[in-house]
Formats: sequence, C-alpha cells, structure tokens
Amino acid sequence: MIKSAVIGDPISHSSSPIIHNFFLKKYGINGSYVALQIKKDDLKKSVAQLVNESFAGFNVTLPHKEEIFKICDFKSKTAELTGAVNTVIITQDKKLFGHNSDAEGFLKNLQNSQPNFDLKNKIIFVIGAGGAARAIVYGLIKSGVKKIFITNRNENRALELMKNFSKFSAKKNCELDFLNAENFAKNLDQCDLLVNSTSLGMEGVSGEHVGPPLQMDLQNLKKSAIVYDIVYKPLMTELLKQAEKNGNKIVTGIGMLVNQALIGFEAWFKQKPEIDDELIKKLLDTIS
Repeated sequence: MIKSAVIGDPISHSSSPIIHNFFLKKYGINGSYVALQIKKDDLKKSVAQLVNESFAGFNVTLPHKEEIFKICDFKSKTAELTGAVNTVIITQDKKLFGHNSDAEGFLKNLQNSQPNFDLKNKIIFVIGAGGAARAIVYGLIKSGVKKIFITNRNENRALELMKNFSKFSAKKNCELDFLNAENFAKNLDQCDLLVNSTSLGMEGVSGEHVGPPLQMDLQNLKKSAIVYDIVYKPLMTELLKQAEKNGNKIVTGIGMLVNQALIGFEAWFKQKPEIDDELIKKLLDTIS
C-alpha cells in the first residue's frame, strides 16, 4: 500500500483527505491518505517517523510550510524561490524532496474562475506574508503583474518576504510595497485583484472559527476588482460576502485546494488525476 498524508496544526479543517481518497478510489489504487495533527515542536520527530514508516510523501499546511522547507534535503526551484514547501516526496533513499504547488494551484484557480482576467501589468493587493503568501507573490510576479501591495499584522515578516523576492521582482519589473492595514484599505481604489492569503476566517470541522475573522474595509475597492480568498471553509468567507455585496467578482479557495493537490497525488501514486464534477460536489457538500 502506498501511504501519504497531510500534516498541520490545526488539521480538522483540511479537505485534502477527501480529494486524495476520492482519486484513490476512482483509479483503483491501493493507497491511503490521512490527516495528521503535528505540533510545531514535534515536526522533525514526526517527519522522521513518516520516513521510517515508508510513506511516499505528504502535504504540508499551516503552520509548517516554512519550517518544513528547512528540513528538506532537496527543493524544487519554486520551493527555493518561495521559501515554503507544501508537497514533500520521500525518495527511495529516504531523503525529503520539497516542492511548492500553491503558486500553480492559485493561478489555475484564478484562470478557471475568471478566464477573461489577465494578470499582466495589474496592481495586486495581498493580505498576509506567510507560506501561502510567498507562493502567491511568486506566482503573481511570474505572471507579469506591475505592482504588489502587501499588508500583514507583523510588518517585519512582510518586509522579509519583500527582501526575499527583491531580485526576482526586479528581474520581472514588478514593484513590491508594504502598507499598514489602514493605508492598504485607503488605496484599494488602485486594486485590480485583492487576495487574502491568510487563514483568518477559517472554520474548523465543527464550524468553530480557527482564527478571528478577517476585518477589511472594502468601501474604497473599485467595482472592477476581483476578490480572491484562499480560505475554503467556509466557502463564502466574510470577505467574499462583503465583496459580492460591493458588486465585485469573487474567487473562492476550493479550486486552489484541488489544483495544488493534483501535483502531489501524481508524484506519490504515479497517476495523473483529473478534476471532475463529482469531486467538486463532494467537497462542497462537506464545507457548505
């Protein structure tokens, strides 16, 4: 049996097991995919255990995406540039190969949801500066955006992210700038795409909020702007509800979750899966 997992803390909210077990059944693969709650202090020990138990690999969610990066023996170019890992492949000689499929998942979901929206030369506003934000910023710079404004409760974390991407953004002629929450909201009249990359507003398995809801004033947001929230549980977050009320187009986080999952599944189970309506319906049934 081929074994894989998703690790994080909290982990009760994760819909990844639904996706992977759906594909295992669909393609008749003798495999398993489980959700494992792993505390930050236990990360190294727990990962070593997965290696010893002959896991093929695992997904990584909050808060381990940057910490797991440090543990990996080898990394993909995307992981190197983002400084965060969400997909780990355990090699035959028991080494950890880290990749980041969040950027690809983020972009594919945007493309599928808003096919007429071109990122080239656009001005993007990003909330957050964690592992997911790094992947998103990487994907945006790569796609040719003109400018990215970042806000984060911890300014130093945002400045560190910007410093890490300074060479890449200069090469791609993309400007990076930090704004505190007040100025971020004030300048939303310039925004073409607003992205929440944090877990704010996310719900756990029994509907409780894992963290406080995201507070963002959208009154200055121009009507043509798209609002994208990577939180998928609930599907319609407070931010997206506010955006819809404001007359803006929205992108939910469910497609990003599925698109980033396809990459790990193929690497571990040697089968290229395809998204189908049955899977989306299954996911929506569990989170709505």
